[in-house]
Amino acid sequence: MRREGSALSGVGTVVLKELADNLTSTRMRLLELLIFVTGAGAAYSTIGEVRQQLSEYPFVFLLIFTAAHEPLPSFVAFLGFLIPIVAIALGFDAVNSEFNRRTMSRILAQPIYRDALLIGKFLAGLITLAVVLSALWLLVVGLGILMLGLPPNTDEVLRGFAFLLAAIAYGGVWLALALLFSVIFRSAATAALASLAVWLLFAFFWQMLVPLVTMAVAPPDPYDPYSALHTINVGMDISRISPNTLFSEATLAFLSPTTRALGPVLSSQMQGAIRGTPLPLGESIAIVWPQLTALLASVIVLFVIAYILFQRQEVRA
Repeated sequence: MRREGSALSGVGTVVLKELADNLTSTRMRLLELLIFVTGAGAAYSTIGEVRQQLSEYPFVFLLIFTAAHEPLPSFVAFLGFLIPIVAIALGFDAVNSEFNRRTMSRILAQPIYRDALLIGKFLAGLITLAVVLSALWLLVVGLGILMLGLPPNTDEVLRGFAFLLAAIAYGGVWLALALLFSVIFRSAATAALASLAVWLLFAFFWQMLVPLVTMAVAPPDPYDPYSALHTINVGMDISRISPNTLFSEATLAFLSPTTRALGPVLSSQMQGAIRGTPLPLGESIAIVWPQLTALLASVIVLFVIAYILFQRQEVRA
């Protein structure tokens, strides 16, 4: 019990040190500038379109996040693209850089255990990501209040905050993946390339592979009227292996209150429902609870694998 109590005694020290490095590094400042310029630019270009719908749509503030103004994509689309890049940049050299600088054995020679070191590095990266996303979220909300001339209502604020939490969880998946590759590969360049390769797979190629895998696993039966529905459901489950799909579905439920389902719905299931009626936030959370759970589970699984591998590594110089 004494070992367990002291194993995490250095987490706070590691978090503060890594957090200071993350927030003051040139690499992080360049990434922050990229995120704020692109994200705020997308939101600013959308506000002009949103202003025309002030009297037509009760959730105007949510349109700032989801509406797109050509040629720029929506704010949400920008985040889906940039969050993995920032998370990978924070984690791809978190562990192997200590080996490359030959400082790992010196750090662990102090009263800091491996547990505290790895947990502290992950928490520092996650806090950095949360600070950046929260600041950007507040900037977008502030621009909306300034240019629209009205504050968001309570439901819009809560839905926007739920979207922010989903974005942080989404970034946590890529941060844990980059940390895992940082443990596996001693070369920072190899860890970065491996992380980016996984991101490119899910961002650009996964939706191309899903139909092929679906037809191989659950081909439709022309003699079974429910076979096509089963095939569609299997395809959606396969597509949800991708964190991008999980994040996009969570975003859809939180920022589009009229969303009542994320897959095919039978007419019998829609009896009594009024189309176009917004759902309460609690019901929207219930719709995407499996997606949110899957994102959190992915973070935990990836971190646990990295933890086990790090515990078995030789750290002596």
